[in-house]
Amino acid sequence: MTVLHKLFLPFLLLLTLHSFAQITLPAPVNLQKTYIQGTRSLNGAPGKNYWQNRADYLIKVNFNPETRVLNGTIDVDYLNNSPDTLKQVYFKLYPNLYKKGSIRNSVIQPEDVTDGVQIQQLSINQQPQEARKWRIDGTNMVLTVPAIAPSKQTHFTIRYSYVLNKGSHTRTGQVDSGAFFVAYFFPRIAVYDDIDGWNRYPYRGSEEFYNDFCHFNAEITVPGNYQVWATGNLKNAGEVYTRHITDRIVAAEKNDAITDIITTSDLKDGKITTPGTSHTWKFEADSVTDLAFAISNHYVWKASSLVVDPATHRRTRVDAVFNPNHQDYLTVAEHARKTVEAMSYQFPKWPYPYPHETVFDGLDQMEYPMMVNDNPTPTVTDEIELTDHEIFHTMFPFYMGINETKYAWMDEGWATIGEWTISPIIDPKIVDDYGMDGYNQSAGTEEDLPIMTLTPALIGASKFTDCYPKPGMGYWYVKDMLGDELFTKALHYYIGQWHGKHPMPFDFFNCMNTGAGINLNWFWKAWFFDNGVPDQAITQVTHQQSKYTVTITNVGTKPVPVNLTIYYTDGTNQLVHRSIVCWKDEQKTCVLNFTAQKPVTKLVLGTTYDADVNKANNVYIVK
Repeated sequence: MTVLHKLFLPFLLLLTLHSFAQITLPAPVNLQKTYIQGTRSLNGAPGKNYWQNRADYLIKVNFNPETRVLNGTIDVDYLNNSPDTLKQVYFKLYPNLYKKGSIRNSVIQPEDVTDGVQIQQLSINQQPQEARKWRIDGTNMVLTVPAIAPSKQTHFTIRYSYVLNKGSHTRTGQVDSGAFFVAYFFPRIAVYDDIDGWNRYPYRGSEEFYNDFCHFNAEITVPGNYQVWATGNLKNAGEVYTRHITDRIVAAEKNDAITDIITTSDLKDGKITTPGTSHTWKFEADSVTDLAFAISNHYVWKASSLVVDPATHRRTRVDAVFNPNHQDYLTVAEHARKTVEAMSYQFPKWPYPYPHETVFDGLDQMEYPMMVNDNPTPTVTDEIELTDHEIFHTMFPFYMGINETKYAWMDEGWATIGEWTISPIIDPKIVDDYGMDGYNQSAGTEEDLPIMTLTPALIGASKFTDCYPKPGMGYWYVKDMLGDELFTKALHYYIGQWHGKHPMPFDFFNCMNTGAGINLNWFWKAWFFDNGVPDQAITQVTHQQSKYTVTITNVGTKPVPVNLTIYYTDGTNQLVHRSIVCWKDEQKTCVLNFTAQKPVTKLVLGTTYDADVNKANNVYIVK
């Protein structure tokens, strides 16, 4: 290729994208190349040359609750679906967050600093490898391998161990003396994709994850008085549980009501697991991005199930597993069930994709495929909001395979709007304004960076606002503009094209445009790419008797819906609404005309989800 052609290609691409009226957004060159090579398409769908690698894992671990030592062996069949020949393979050693010398942006207590993951043996296609073949740098391990050609499969075996953290509970670790949540516990092959090649981003503690869709078989050995809950289906319940427990599990999987599977009486009787000093619990999960497990010797278990897909009558079991001293957890099973129901039938109105969802009483607020690690909460409202937020992550990132490390807004923003939407469904008294105050206070400051800023580069307040409320508002405003039916159609187009795959931001934008049949780039650019401030004001009010004309000015540069509440002297009120489309063509004013039903006391601009940095100019007192 000549230098002229190299220079011309990006220009040609942008010209082509503009002519299709699908991508007029500023695409970085590494994302532009995906259209040239045909792995992504202009309508948002995967391109004809789209590919992704996958692996089949057999994981065998033995966990000792007394010492917190986890010994394990993984066998991995890795299939290279890429067009490239791989001479190195990157592994993620997530427990090395706690290794001395690792780069971290989260606080680790001194007692939890360890020697990290110890690799005792590593082989490739049954051939033992010398330690000089791999290099460990923090949470990344680079392994030199015999060339893996396209469409070829390679087998890895790794025997390893590490000590689970005790006090620094960052998403995983000891909960109390008899309860543990164990995640990111095995060496796993990093994502190799069409955008960056190998995912080289280290895990530093605050950013989250990016993993391939894989098939997992896990065998987890623990002392005989412990129970295990995990991603996937328990394949040997009859070997590890006594008959009356397995009968209750079967009943819960067929019953809409709440079933007490393990009670405090069962804990006292001690007849929960079958006899034995240890048990091996076997789980299997297909097409998931990760596997986590939790164990306890003193937790109770409530469960229910519901039909999530009326076409097939498929059911999902929903669990709450918790310390019986934590009374706030008594309602978690009910609220988790209502969350799964709302997700399946109301928003995003997509049948819940997995066979179970287990909420485990831990020390964090973190999601995993089919698992949630949630701390106890002080109020029922807090419990509802936390439960539905974390369970909503089932769709984003797990069903959709999002790169959370680079684009946290592509999953946390959805969990935020999911929380805003589902919490009032569960309890109509809830007005969930999660994150709104934070953005109203930081909008337009030096720390207020565009949402499209890569997550590892975010600083200050934007570490939160760019991941949670700002993208949540972006989705909320588009949902309002399109209406529920069209928004759902567009969202389902996105989900249908990309579930089980790895969408990037432009795939989302273009899918929503295509699914809705409307070019929304003016809004994507203003809200997700540009700097700016949301600030609306009531700048003029005229009225003759009951006929009012109110001028709303967009003082700032971020488009926000117009919501004007009319307060009447008798204490009632009325809302006048315009969606963000009123600002589409760079309009600076929006004129509202209405006839007052009764004498008016005041006009107030803005509702819960309307960002505004200056609310002093949002009130007009009628004299």
